[in-house]
Amino acid sequence: MKRIGMLTSGGDCQALNATMRGVAKGLYNTFEDVEVYGFLEGYKGLIYGNYVKMKPSDFSGILTKGGTILGSSRQPFKLIDEPTPEGLNKVEEMKKNYNKLKLDALVVLGGNGSQKTANRLSQEGLNVIGLPKTIDNDIWGTDMTFGFQSAVDVATQAIDCIHTTACSHNRVFIVEVMGHKVGWITLHAGIASGADIILIPEIPYDIAKVCEALDRRTKQGKGFSILAVAEGAISKEVAALPKKERKAAVAAAAAKYPSVAYEVADKIKEYSGMDIRVTVPGHTQRGGSPDSYDRVISSLFGAEAVELIKNKDFGKLVVMRNNEVTAIPMEESAGKLKYVSPDDSVVKYAKRLGISFGDE
Repeated sequence: MKRIGMLTSGGDCQALNATMRGVAKGLYNTFEDVEVYGFLEGYKGLIYGNYVKMKPSDFSGILTKGGTILGSSRQPFKLIDEPTPEGLNKVEEMKKNYNKLKLDALVVLGGNGSQKTANRLSQEGLNVIGLPKTIDNDIWGTDMTFGFQSAVDVATQAIDCIHTTACSHNRVFIVEVMGHKVGWITLHAGIASGADIILIPEIPYDIAKVCEALDRRTKQGKGFSILAVAEGAISKEVAALPKKERKAAVAAAAAKYPSVAYEVADKIKEYSGMDIRVTVPGHTQRGGSPDSYDRVISSLFGAEAVELIKNKDFGKLVVMRNNEVTAIPMEESAGKLKYVSPDDSVVKYAKRLGISFGDE
């Protein structure tokens, strides 16, 4: 008898169900006798012992279903050693519930913070396997995370729709794309949708350079322009400040503007007098059905997780490297973010295509 626990933690994405299905189908086809326990609302379910014993039928028909059938919640890693409101030790309660169910392994579907907690549980002696979930594609050690491509598709379609109205009215539009700390979604969606300017957190912008790029298009006879702006985009002036002052400046801007896109729009209008329109797709980028790419890699990631369980090769994070699914030790990835490098080849070629990043 194999007893496997699963949970989905942190922000949701389109391919969580597809990945759980991949794990479940792999388990049922690998072991003759297996029980799967799903913890409700992420680590919260593991802490409080809220779970459901799942059946093969629970995983039927969810390949195309977005969100997560188990529910999710955020349990910040930095607060993991703080007691619950009831005074419970979170780590000890998770260990207790894992052992109470006599689990052979726990499969954690989550992003950076969730994987840090998974690594902590692994170090505490639990058999843990991590699966890299995040629309931001910012987990260190994997070329791709499930959820990313689906989010890129949604953001791309949003910008595509803006293109037609921007062209019709000869206007400048800013489309704000998700990404507080990293700009992978904005970078890929911006290129895919033909955005003229892409602003991401890793490449601080100069508003004068942004306006110069807009002026060049006007002189070329282009009546409209599209800016794809990551929600964590930052100016060179703010980026150059000491950490404490930088955080204060970001907080001040957040108090003044609904989001970064409105701040950028205000700066452009102040600098050049241009009339700007802002669109924020927001959580639509997390919603809907996973695209075909995410369905494929989710299934493969799930199958690899089962292979690790079969081989009792725990403490591993399933990753994709050079288009091959494999696994690395959790501790290699935990606590690290995969940023867009200003020297990344994608950035380099985007600039060659004439896309401005507001930095030169």
